[in-house]
Amino acid sequence: MSRATAPLREALEAALPERPFTVSFWDGTELPSTNGAGGPTFTVRSPLALSHMLRSPGQLGLGRAYVAGAVDVDDIDATLSLLDGYRPPPVELGTKARLAAAAVRAGGLTRVPRVSAAELRPRGRRHSPDRDRRSVRHHYDVSNEYFALFLDESMTYSCAIWSRGAETLEEAQRTKLELVCTKLGLQPGERVLDVGCGWGSFAVHAAREHDVHVTGITLSEPQAARARERARAEGVADRVEIRVADYRELRGETYDAVASIGMVEHVGSVNIDAYARTLAALLRPGGRLLNHGIARLRHGEPEAGPFSERFVFPDAAPLHLSRIQFALEAAGLATDHVEGFAADYARTLREWQRRLEARLGDAIRLAGEERVRVWQVYLRAARRGFETGFTSVYQVRARKP
Repeated sequence: MSRATAPLREALEAALPERPFTVSFWDGTELPSTNGAGGPTFTVRSPLALSHMLRSPGQLGLGRAYVAGAVDVDDIDATLSLLDGYRPPPVELGTKARLAAAAVRAGGLTRVPRVSAAELRPRGRRHSPDRDRRSVRHHYDVSNEYFALFLDESMTYSCAIWSRGAETLEEAQRTKLELVCTKLGLQPGERVLDVGCGWGSFAVHAAREHDVHVTGITLSEPQAARARERARAEGVADRVEIRVADYRELRGETYDAVASIGMVEHVGSVNIDAYARTLAALLRPGGRLLNHGIARLRHGEPEAGPFSERFVFPDAAPLHLSRIQFALEAAGLATDHVEGFAADYARTLREWQRRLEARLGDAIRLAGEERVRVWQVYLRAARRGFETGFTSVYQVRARKP
C-alpha cells in the first residue's frame, strides 16, 4: 500500500461510505465501490488532479482535471448517469479539512495547474456584444475542418429531423432545412434574414430551392468565409449575402421572413425581449418568423453548469419556452405553430458523437486533445439532456400582423 495516497483514501472512505464508483490512483492503489455493481472507475493519474480539485472544488475542478488528462473515466456515459443521480452525503467541516489536508500531503499543491486553452473565462458585462462575440468564437472558431469531421456535408450544426423518415444525417438535415422553408412559406423573390447563419446551410438551401434572397449573419469570420465559398460553389452567390454582424446591429432593413436556427440559446434572459423586438422590427407587416432553439424544461435549476459555462458554450442560456414565447408576444408577434423535436436532437447528437469518435485522431490533430475531451463529454451530456427531459428543442412559427 502506497504511503502517499493512503491518508487520502482513508479520508475519502470516511467522507463517502457509500460509493457507486471506484477511484483508482496513480500509484496503483484504489478505493473500491461499495454497491457491488462496480459503477464507473475514476482514474486519478497524477497529483495534478488534486490540485485542480483543491483550487476549484466541485464540477469545475473535476472538469478541469478531466480536460487536462489528470483524471480519466472508463465509461463517459456511465459517469454522466452517475453524476445526474448520485447525491453524496453531507460532509462536515472537519471531514472536509481532513480531505484537504490528505490531498495536500499526496502532492495536491506541488504544481499550479495551467489554464487550458479549451477554457474561456468570459470578461465584461454578460451578453454585451463584445462578450458574446468572444464567447461564440471560442466555440465555433476551432476550425472549419474540425466541424466537418462530424457534421453532414452541408455543415448544418443544429437539430436534424429524423422523425419524417430520414435514414442518414444528410437526409435528416435536408429535411430540417426544407421544413423551415415550408413553415415560412417562402416564395420566389422574397427577402429572408438568417440569424446565426453558421456555415450557410439554410441560406444556400433556401436560395437554391426557393429562389429567395437571403442575408445571413454570424459572429464567426471563419464561418462567414465558408458560407460565402459554399454560396459561390452552389451558384447562388448573387442571392446570398453573408455578414459578420450581431443581430443587435441590424437597423432600417425589412424582410419577408426571418429564420433563427440555433441562435436563441445564446441570447440570455437579459436580452430575450430585445431579441424579439429586433426580429419583429425587421419583419414587414405580414412577415413570418421561424424561431428554432433549445429550451429548458425544468424550473428552479441553473441555466448551465460551470463545466459548460467555461469549456463548451460560455454564457449560453437555454430559456424556458414560455419565456421565449412571452418575449415574442410582447414584441407584437402572433404564434401559430409550435413543434418539439427532442428525440430528433438526441439522435442527431448520437450521430455527431459517432462520427467524431470514428475520426478521433484527426480531431486531436486539428483541435488538440484537451478540446476533444471537452467535446466527448459535451456531445453525450447534451444528448442526455434531451433523453431525460432536461431540455427540448422547439420550432416556433410566428407572424407579424
